[in-house]
Amino acid sequence: MSVYPEKFGVMVIGAGHAGCEAALASARLGISTCLLTINLDCIAAMSCNPAIGGLAKGQLVREIDALGGEMGRNIDATGIQFRRLNTSKGPAVRATRAQADRLLYRLRMKQVLESQDNLQIHQAMAAGLLVRDGRVYGIITTIGQEFHAERVIVTTGTFLKGVIHIGMNRFEAGRLGDPPSNRLSQSISEQGFQMGRLKTGTPPRLDAKTIDFSVLDIQESDPSPTPFSILTDRISTPQRPCYITYTNSKTHRFIESGLDRSPLFAGVIKGTGARYCPSIEDKIHRFPDRERHQVFLEPEGLDTVEVYPNGISTSLPMDIQIKMVHSIRGLEKAQIMRPGYAIEYDFSNPQQLKPTLETMLIKGLYLAGQINGTSGYEEAGAQGLIAGINAARSLRDEPPLILDRSQAYIGVLIDDLVTKGTKEPYRMFTSRAEYRLLLREDNAHARLTPIGREIGLVDDASWERFQKKQERIKETMRMLNEIKVTPGRETEAWLSSIGSTPIRQQIPLAELLKRPEVTIEAASELFPVLDEIPEDTRCQVEIETKYQGYVKRQEEEIEKFRQWESVKLPDDIDYSSIPGLTREVVEKLQRQRPDSIGRASRISGITPAAITAIRIHLKKLGIGEKENC
Repeated sequence: MSVYPEKFGVMVIGAGHAGCEAALASARLGISTCLLTINLDCIAAMSCNPAIGGLAKGQLVREIDALGGEMGRNIDATGIQFRRLNTSKGPAVRATRAQADRLLYRLRMKQVLESQDNLQIHQAMAAGLLVRDGRVYGIITTIGQEFHAERVIVTTGTFLKGVIHIGMNRFEAGRLGDPPSNRLSQSISEQGFQMGRLKTGTPPRLDAKTIDFSVLDIQESDPSPTPFSILTDRISTPQRPCYITYTNSKTHRFIESGLDRSPLFAGVIKGTGARYCPSIEDKIHRFPDRERHQVFLEPEGLDTVEVYPNGISTSLPMDIQIKMVHSIRGLEKAQIMRPGYAIEYDFSNPQQLKPTLETMLIKGLYLAGQINGTSGYEEAGAQGLIAGINAARSLRDEPPLILDRSQAYIGVLIDDLVTKGTKEPYRMFTSRAEYRLLLREDNAHARLTPIGREIGLVDDASWERFQKKQERIKETMRMLNEIKVTPGRETEAWLSSIGSTPIRQQIPLAELLKRPEVTIEAASELFPVLDEIPEDTRCQVEIETKYQGYVKRQEEEIEKFRQWESVKLPDDIDYSSIPGLTREVVEKLQRQRPDSIGRASRISGITPAAITAIRIHLKKLGIGEKENC
């Protein structure tokens, strides 16, 4: 056994999307940080689809950027197709999604990590946690080397006891081509953590040279791509199209013929898969009346022929995968370069975490990413960022960063995990956020950049751009209130042309913009000065103006929500001494130790009557505001 000569402030295990954000956050906050990864060539690897963002996920990426994280900058620099989704729907559900050049994405992130001050990167596999008196003090690798650190962040993805399934063939792996991390999973379990099994999957990769794109529907990138990061002026990477095709009855017959050799239907796979992203065999089984299922053919990069057929994730045997692919229009001669597969892996019950992502069982130990039961690069990156920030702040004796549900999708994500837990891979949806009208992509920086600046992660360049943008928004609002729209022939003709009714008196343009059909772009026909307003400013101003009434109502709801969150629960409160609580409620509260009345109320099985009993008890103890208790 040997001990690495330097002791670190923070040790991060795993260099996936959570690990990268955690390590960068810690190092950028001035903490000596070590990032440990099984393979230096797989840093920030996109194990599944080569894309960042999407519905609700785009909000997470913007929030990561607003707090000073790297994911938004990385996809802006390496994205090869950008699309705004749900543009015809309300602002709360609009989102940006970008296809990445898979190789460029991980190479750029690797370069960022390698050039970061206070950060060392080592190739090794963690075999176990080093714990003394209930506190972590480092890790030991599979070759017997110890790395000592005051805080440890575990971000292991699908590697904990990972098992890959292709038909009835199964073998241990963290992902196809990489070894699993078995001993670390055992070490975590031995520390008393409740472990479970989850399952995810991926489709076969196809050779673009063997695909007939001429018969497929094309999906181009947006003509003016919208960046994720406030630091990105424009997207300069060459853009590539995606293509759309569909399964058919012949495809479905081939799939059904292989179900007896499907590990999913033969009972070989024990882990729980995601309901929202089922394998193609699961889709066929669950929706037998569906005549076809959509398949997106997504390029994996500028300099590779590999194509990701999004929509046919599978663990079927190879002979069925080949027949299935060849039955799809445009793919009749497609060659499979990599097989589709399912992977099972261990995860830890996230209800054993504090809202800071520090574990309740071991001080100084943080968990982030798929080990907490989540699915997706964006969910992982968000957790990694918060874990890295809080590990660093705890070392500096600073209060932790805990975002609540009214502040960010990140807050919704972590609150859901630590209060409700999960029994299947957790994915972020806009429907999970009660205050989604206020938690939009367009205002993520307005919500969170001041927080990122205060904690020290938002650099001068980002802060300067943020302040200029906020000033532009303020100036635009002033301009819209100063511009007066006067009744008259020209005004009536213009309003009629956009399907709006006449006005009876002079009103500010800001007031007219509350009408759904009136936009700043349309109004520029009457007032050419509006053409000078940048698109991102125009978008945010329009939303704030049109949805002013709804926004005000949500702000009132948030005020009530924060009253509950402000009533803090003491760490040492003995729930068994509170009259009126059932044994089940006491056990849940003792186990999860919620930090506020609000968080306690969101734990499954905690009734309103139980909350009332707790509030009365706190009032007797003189804890909390009188009007809240």
